[in-house]
Amino acid sequence: MKKTAIPFQSIDWSIIPKIKYPGEKGTATWQTIQFDGLRIRIVEYSAGYLADHWCRKGHIVHCLEGEFISEIENGESFLLAKGMTYVVSDELSSHRSVSDQGVKLLIIDGDFLKSE
Repeated sequence: MKKTAIPFQSIDWSIIPKIKYPGEKGTATWQTIQFDGLRIRIVEYSAGYLADHWCRKGHIVHCLEGEFISEIENGESFLLAKGMTYVVSDELSSHRSVSDQGVKLLIIDGDFLKSE
C-alpha cells in the first residue's frame, strides 16, 4: 500500500462547505476534506435520522456532540455518546446509523482501513 505524506496543516471547518444527503429518514450534512487515500469529515445527522443503506466501509467515528446508535446488520446495536469512538475495518461489518435527537461526528476513513 502506497503511503501518502501529508504536511502539517490546520483545518478551519467554518469554511468547508456543508453538503446535505438524504437518509431514509432525516438528513446527513457532511463537511469533507479529501487526501489521497484518506478522508476526514465532520458529519451531522438531523433529529430522527436513519441511514438509507448498510455501509461496509471501515471508519473511525468519534462522537463530538449528542448520541447515536450504530446498528449492525446481524442485529447488534451500539450506543455512542459524546466522547465515545468506534473503529471498524472495511468489509468486517455492515452498519448503519440512527439518531433520535441528532448528533455531530468526526469520521476518518481511508485506505489504511482496508482488510487484507
